[in-house]
Amino acid sequence: MSVQRRPTMYDVAALAGVSHQTVSRYLRADPTVKVATSTKIKAAIDELGYRPNLTARAMRTRRTGVVAIILPGWTGPERTVEAACAEAQRLGYQVEIVIGVDEDPAALSRLADDILGRGQVDGVLSVTPLTVTASGVVVQTDEFDDRLRAVEAVAADEATMEEIVEKLAALGHREFFHVAGPQDWRSAQLRRSGYLKACERLGLRSHGVYDGPWHPDTGVAAVQSLPDDTPVTAVVAASDHIGVGVLRAAFDRGWRVPDDLSVTGWDDLTLVRYGTPALSTVRLDRETSGRHGMRRLVAALRNEPEPEPLRAAPTEIVFRETTAPPR
Repeated sequence: MSVQRRPTMYDVAALAGVSHQTVSRYLRADPTVKVATSTKIKAAIDELGYRPNLTARAMRTRRTGVVAIILPGWTGPERTVEAACAEAQRLGYQVEIVIGVDEDPAALSRLADDILGRGQVDGVLSVTPLTVTASGVVVQTDEFDDRLRAVEAVAADEATMEEIVEKLAALGHREFFHVAGPQDWRSAQLRRSGYLKACERLGLRSHGVYDGPWHPDTGVAAVQSLPDDTPVTAVVAASDHIGVGVLRAAFDRGWRVPDDLSVTGWDDLTLVRYGTPALSTVRLDRETSGRHGMRRLVAALRNEPEPEPLRAAPTEIVFRETTAPPR
C-alpha cells in the first residue's frame, strides 16, 4: 500500500521559488511579504493542497494553533462566525466553535475560563459579553465592545432604535410597546434607551418595556402580557428572534400583522426575510465585524499591534410586510 506524503512548507517554497522562511512569514500574515510573492505562495499552496502541520507547530511553539469562538445559542451570529472562521483559517489557525446552552454571561464566562485554563486553545473570540479570570487572550466582537466603535459597535444602536420609532411614528403610530433583550447586554441597554428617548421626544405613549433573553419565548410572553383591549399598535423588538415570538403570539391572539399590529425586529436573519409576513428589521454588517474581531485576536496572540478600528458603517432599517399605518 502506498501512502502519499503530505506536502511540506519546503515543497511550497520550492514551487513558489522563495525561501521556506518567506513561506512561514506568509502563513503568519506578515505584512512585509510583497503582494507578488504572496500571490505565488498562495498559488503553490493551492496547487499542492498544503496545510500547516499544527501538531508540529504546537510542539515547537507551545501553542495549539487553535482559537475558540464562544457564542450563546440564540443570538443569530451565523454570519459573524462564518467570516471569523474564514479569517482565522487564512491566518493559519483552526477554530473550535463553543456553543453555551446557557446564554447567561456569567455561565459563558466560566466556560471560557475552563477552556483557557486547560490550555485547549490559544485564545477566545467571543460574540457575547464575557468576564474571564483565567490567563489567556480574549477578544470580543465589536457588537459588545464600546472601545472600538467599529462596524457593529453598539454605540450606534441607540440612534438606530430612535430612527425605527421615528419611522413608525411617521406611519401614524402613537401607542408603542418594546420587547427588550437581557439588560446585562450593552446592545440591549442601548436599544431600550433609544426607544424610550424617541417616545419621550416625539410625545408617543409607551405601554411598557418587557425584558428577557434573546429568544422567541420572550416575544411570546411579552405579547401575552398585554391586555385584550390594549391600544398598542406597534411592537418594537430588540432582535429578530424576539420579533418572531411576537408574531407567533399575535397570531395566537387573533391580532393581524400588520393590520392590527406593526412589528419590527433587529439583525436581518435570513429566515425572517422569507416568513409570512416578512419581518421588518435592521440589517447589520456582521461579516466585517467577524473578520475584524478575529484579526484583533490573532494580533494579540502574536504580540502585534492591534488593527486599526473600523469606520462605523450605517445600519440599514428595512421595513417589510410587518409594518404599516395603524387602522
